Amino acid sequence: MVDAVWKLESARIIAGLARMAGDVGLAEEFAQDALLAALEQWPGSGVPDNPGAWLMAIAKRRAIDHLRRDVRLDRRHEQLAHELTNREDPGDREIDTALDALDGEVGDDVLRLMFVSCHPVLATESRVAMTLRLVGGLRTDEIARAFLVPEATLAQRIVRAKRTLATRRIPFEVPDGPERAARLASVLEVVYLVFNEGYAATSGDDWTRPALCVEALRLGRSLAELMPDETEVHGLVALMELQQSRAAARTGPAGEPVPIQEQNRGRWDRLLIQRGFAALLRARAAGGPPGPYMLQAAIAACHAQARAAEQTDWSKIVALYEVLVRSLPTPVVRLNRAVAIAMAHGPPAGLVLVDELVAEPAMRRYHLTAAVRGDLLARLGRYGEARAEFERAASLTRNGPEHAILLRRAAECEETALPPSGAPAVTFAEVVAAFLAGPGLTAETVRSYGQTLTRLLRYVGGDAPLPAVTPARVAEAFADAWGTAAAATWNRHRAAVRSFTAWAGRPDRGLLTSDLAAGLRRRPEPRGRTRPVDPRRLAALLERGDLALRERVLWTVLHESAAPARWVLALDVENLDLDAMRGRVTTPRAGDGAAAGGVRWVTWRSGAARLLPGLIAGRRRGPLFLTDRRPGPARAAGRDLCPHTGRGRLSYERAEYLFKRATRELDPEGEGLTLRRLRGPGRADEPG
Repeated sequence: MVDAVWKLESARIIAGLARMAGDVGLAEEFAQDALLAALEQWPGSGVPDNPGAWLMAIAKRRAIDHLRRDVRLDRRHEQLAHELTNREDPGDREIDTALDALDGEVGDDVLRLMFVSCHPVLATESRVAMTLRLVGGLRTDEIARAFLVPEATLAQRIVRAKRTLATRRIPFEVPDGPERAARLASVLEVVYLVFNEGYAATSGDDWTRPALCVEALRLGRSLAELMPDETEVHGLVALMELQQSRAAARTGPAGEPVPIQEQNRGRWDRLLIQRGFAALLRARAAGGPPGPYMLQAAIAACHAQARAAEQTDWSKIVALYEVLVRSLPTPVVRLNRAVAIAMAHGPPAGLVLVDELVAEPAMRRYHLTAAVRGDLLARLGRYGEARAEFERAASLTRNGPEHAILLRRAAECEETALPPSGAPAVTFAEVVAAFLAGPGLTAETVRSYGQTLTRLLRYVGGDAPLPAVTPARVAEAFADAWGTAAAATWNRHRAAVRSFTAWAGRPDRGLLTSDLAAGLRRRPEPRGRTRPVDPRRLAALLERGDLALRERVLWTVLHESAAPARWVLALDVENLDLDAMRGRVTTPRAGDGAAAGGVRWVTWRSGAARLLPGLIAGRRRGPLFLTDRRPGPARAAGRDLCPHTGRGRLSYERAEYLFKRATRELDPEGEGLTLRRLRGPGRADEPG
């Protein structure tokens, strides 16, 4: 009984206390004290008529006691304690009056709590954990089990998030103006992340985690009640309702995934479908252009309206994806669009689009890219290539049932591809072995070529027929294995493939008819090459709880853009195009003289895009990256001063020093790394 009451009332109680105390961490402590009191008293005295009000009153008393005992209270807390003490104590009377002062603001408080829990200064994992803990009322062990992480890890994640909110003095409020849209997007992102993890688990032995879907739907419905005029809120609710309606049909008897085209639509939940349609109508009634969630809900509605798979209106779905890809041009959306086009216009049309996505870094290790490509190849009768793709997809997924179904698809392709005569075709592994065993190669050359070709064998599949090894597959393998490698490393492996192609393509052998290195361009090898920071170490560095937002944004932009540090530090707020994820900067051009400037664009990705609104914090002009304090009068310079704060532009020397200090442990010599090491294989800087 206590658990049920806590799940229903905890968000309201914590939100009300946070508004009074101004600290989410303290608010949860007071609420937990009230919960402990309930566990001690209710078994003997019985559950009160209004358990939520009882918990709130006890929590308020705990807050007063805490403020009285704390000898380090600042004046604000002393005043707060005085005000709370002088309020009328409900005593033994009906305890419902304890919430009279909050009656008009309960909904607003919960909404504020959602926005604080999903603040962009927190990492995505922390936002999810905080939302489920504070707004969803889930215990730490429940969240840890749902996401398959140790309870201690999850607890530390929550502790660090609370510390960050307190250190940054994040206000307990719903933002206004342009910041409101960005912050709402963060809230919706967290809710949908929770739902997606339940809908298709990224790892573990279960294909789905229904409890997470239920929690996400509960959060989404609550948000829709609190923000009835927001189109995208209703769009997200519609999307989740419609997707969850298929839950019972998405798994087979053994828990294996069932594709939507093979699902028993009689098992789809018609009530959830109706609720999804109703939410979609509310989204349309709210007005404004359709956003990404509303468009995805409309796509889900097309599936829900089809009583049989063959009745699906794929042309309409393609049209909706064309609109969606313009507002949300992510690789995953483009992959889904390719699937829809393949269903509407045939596998060749879809395969062309998927092959374009393979070269993108974000998609090379995404298992669904290989799975979709394998499915399209199988539908085209190219079973050898399809088998290799399914095996690759299986090696990339961390979900047990998905891994099993992908291996089963690979085995089916292998059986289908067997030659009728029983005479096996020459395989890639056999030709590689013959090449390395041939005369004229030194031991050192065999070792070097062997490294390259062994990696290709693992990627493509050693028993794949040689004709299935195409230049596109080799280019894909190179991008995956050596896409971020130094130019000299890339060129060495490229030379090995060119030698193999020349040997296998000789007229007297006739094993190859195409140049496997055709898609591999030689990379220039600059002098004094600088190795980028290892991506895993950089990710760990950016996740540090004590890292200032300014440094987190600066380092993320440098890494994602591959732009020079001086260009990034020269960015001004008024020259940012946040929607296009780029910023304009004027830099001196070689040979133009100091007065002549060239316009350049610094382009970043989603990581920086998520962080930038928090750094800008309502500023409209001036330097993007500011110093910690205001400059002295003698150093004031108009263009390099922020008109809102009076602080100056962060200098290259200071930025370099801060990065070196933070990366001393990563440097074998203990001096720290330079900002140039952040310039990974990001986008090229574009001239204006």
